[in-house]
Amino acid sequence: MPAVTLPGVNLWYTDTGGTGTPVILLHAASGTCESWPYHLPAFTAAGYRCIAYDRRGWGRSRPLSPDAPPGSVSADLHGLVTHLGLERFHLIGTAAGGIGGLDYTVEHPERVRSLVVANSIGGVQDPAYLTVQQRLRPPEIQHLPIALRELGPSYRGTDPEGVQRWIAIEQTCHPDPHPHPAQQPRQPMTLARLATIQRPVLIIMGGADLLSPPALMRLLAAPIPQCQHAMLPEAGHAAFWEQPELWNRLVLEFVSQH
Repeated sequence: MPAVTLPGVNLWYTDTGGTGTPVILLHAASGTCESWPYHLPAFTAAGYRCIAYDRRGWGRSRPLSPDAPPGSVSADLHGLVTHLGLERFHLIGTAAGGIGGLDYTVEHPERVRSLVVANSIGGVQDPAYLTVQQRLRPPEIQHLPIALRELGPSYRGTDPEGVQRWIAIEQTCHPDPHPHPAQQPRQPMTLARLATIQRPVLIIMGGADLLSPPALMRLLAAPIPQCQHAMLPEAGHAAFWEQPELWNRLVLEFVSQH
């Protein structure tokens, strides 16, 4: 896996290469660039060049020094695409990766062909939105063991091997026992900022998602002008992992149109 040195961080990434249209995958807070084994083969078979990376502080992407400023996901992503010489690409983010995807699309719309946001609260800071979010994900849910929080009950009950593989990635996603300050968007995300997005957006929801349930994701989607949404009925917060065939089919159909 190659790496690029950006301000304050050594950023590790994977790149399938080739001449296809680039697709960039942004992982959840419970993952790394190792989170896409069910997706890279499907996307490369469809002719896309797939790039995934460990966000700063995850996996092998380490700050260059303990006191390095955290920067932003958008700045790191822009540094990576500049390093790779990418002009325009599809951006796909799940959970926390969707927050970075939305911020980047607002900051650099000229680079984004389309955006997919799956199972994400979006990072919106409007008080009314936060009130709904807090009602839907109270402390009792936040304090559950992570597999119960993020994996839907149908998946946990029927695919124990998949659950263990997901847990193995989650357990290695934060190697530093002394975490650095969290990255923030370049500007606070608001519903008004979402309304400025002039790129096609697909919102994917999981019917059994405890952390970003459909009611919240519909609020996230509402202000975005060119927004479609799709539901994976029994999927939890890790819908991309739980139902990869359906997830891939939805995403590939969407990006092929743009």
